Amino acid sequence: MNQNQTFEQFLQIYAPEISPWGFLLNLVLTALYAYVLGVVYAKYGNTLSNKKMFASNFELIAVTTMVIITIVKSSLALSLGLVGALSIVRFRAAIKEPQELAFIFFTIAIGLGFGADQRIVTTIGFLFVLSVIVLKYYIKPSDSTKNLNFTILAENSLNISLDTIIQSLLPHCKALELKRLDENKDFMEASFLVEFSNFKDLNAARTALHDINDSIQINFLDQKGII
Repeated sequence: MNQNQTFEQFLQIYAPEISPWGFLLNLVLTALYAYVLGVVYAKYGNTLSNKKMFASNFELIAVTTMVIITIVKSSLALSLGLVGALSIVRFRAAIKEPQELAFIFFTIAIGLGFGADQRIVTTIGFLFVLSVIVLKYYIKPSDSTKNLNFTILAENSLNISLDTIIQSLLPHCKALELKRLDENKDFMEASFLVEFSNFKDLNAARTALHDINDSIQINFLDQKGII
């Protein structure tokens, strides 16, 4: 009987008093750190997605994680309830590149740290990871000189091969590197990292692609600019 009572007491919801000012401070620090992380990601990230739009979600993810951890950290029953809720709700995000996932995990880690009220440890880890990101950006190889993300979308019904696209681009590019290829029964999407000397070469590449077929969709994402 005593063992049953002890187990029930162990599982009961125990909600210790949370300091409103401490909670508010953690909220502000979480949002601030997530914002700084978003700025760093937008400047030093090398993904092909819209980095500013992706980084705009960091604050919400970090703050939400921090609030959840603050609520459930003192109660095993609430923690088990959270696990059950997460087993029902499935999160599906269009994350195609590992770096995006790494930054999402880092954002969640910020929320976890402040939710557990570990400000000093979280700050040290945050500064260390940011230092690694910045140093890696400045000491990485010179392939960062490729300055334009070039995405081509073509319907498979057009019977346009990847080799045809590459042969059309090569005469006009100083450098050409295939970064991602997505293909299904309806369309083919190829993303390249390219380097053009000037706008004349860029327009020549566009003309060469449209000469293959006018239905080809072309997207440009500028990283450093074309002189």
